[in-house]
Amino acid sequence: MFIGIGGVSRSGKSTMAGTVRELYPQKRVVILSQDDFVFPTHRIPRIGGEIDWECPESMDFESFYNALVSAQQEADLVVGEGILVFYTPALDRLFNRKIFITITESEFRHRKITDHRWGAFPDWYIDHIWTSYERFGKIATGRSDVLYVNGEKPFMVKHIRRYINTGDHS
Repeated sequence: MFIGIGGVSRSGKSTMAGTVRELYPQKRVVILSQDDFVFPTHRIPRIGGEIDWECPESMDFESFYNALVSAQQEADLVVGEGILVFYTPALDRLFNRKIFITITESEFRHRKITDHRWGAFPDWYIDHIWTSYERFGKIATGRSDVLYVNGEKPFMVKHIRRYINTGDHS
């Protein structure tokens, strides 16, 4: 089974992937982060002198897709997570289960301002991240094949497990 987890930066995608792993201790779970499949920085467009990590041109979608498919040989569950995880039709079709984590723009800004893993970002770049998410990463609400999860509240583990096991997200 392939599980895709999408959402804006700092929404809880990696935490959700870890939650899925914890839900199935008896299964072999492989988690692949889209962040590990970006092109070398010299190939990524720039915006305002900064590397534009948020645009589709920064991602090696083909390598990410191939790694997900290859991981199936060693895993019962393959989890792919990232801001653009549902961007290409091939990736969107690959996932048997799709989880999309939502947070408000104000919560995103609060979380991003306190995120210093790669140093502080200028305010304009934080604006750019949100705009890029809305343009490229955000999926339409109401899709019947997606479980929408509020990333501002603790994850409802029973609900997530039911969705993964049955596809029921009611």
